[in-house]
Amino acid sequence: MQIIPRVAVDVIIFTVRDEALQALLVQLTTPPYAGMWAFPGGMVPGGESTEAAAVQDMLETTGAKDVYLEQLYTFSNPNRDPHGHVVSVAYFALVNSDQINLRVPGKCVNIGWVPVETPPPLAYDHADMLEYALQRLRWKLEYTNIVYNLLPRDFTLTELQRVYEIILDRPLDKRNFRKKMLSLGLLQATPRVAKKGPHRPARLYRFRRRTPMIIEVL
Repeated sequence: MQIIPRVAVDVIIFTVRDEALQALLVQLTTPPYAGMWAFPGGMVPGGESTEAAAVQDMLETTGAKDVYLEQLYTFSNPNRDPHGHVVSVAYFALVNSDQINLRVPGKCVNIGWVPVETPPPLAYDHADMLEYALQRLRWKLEYTNIVYNLLPRDFTLTELQRVYEIILDRPLDKRNFRKKMLSLGLLQATPRVAKKGPHRPARLYRFRRRTPMIIEVL
């Protein structure tokens, strides 16, 4: 008998918080993965696109609309789901965690951010999804401006550099980074400064455009 695969979506939602790149996980209740953690997602309803389903999952777990969302990869191993042949279309998203409110979705008991370097054991093939999404994100930072999704509207150049360093997992030369970022025309200086500690107040900047664009950043 021919088996027709079902289609699901899973969304790897990244943020930068507490000096770490973190991903959003939900705790499952369905055997055999009850108590384990996974990325938000679910089956795609009939008549709905995978993108629409991913957007709905984002809305249910974070309440966020109009965030950066990109199709990542299709995971189609027929043995990836013990409940049957389920093909998962994975997406990754970028959010500023200070601007969202987490909500526990149906059939889950908990939700939370975890550092990508020390995740708990993940259900299904979600460890593979995380590895794939991390590599894609690091590549995208080098030739796009999508980092704006992880930052508040106004930020210092030090804060911007730190986000890059956290995601890329390597230090960047301060002078060269600032020179390159200011030469790209991506940033606009504001009249405001940030005063933190005994240091000299730092100029606040913002992105001229908060829309994705291809540009050689690093």
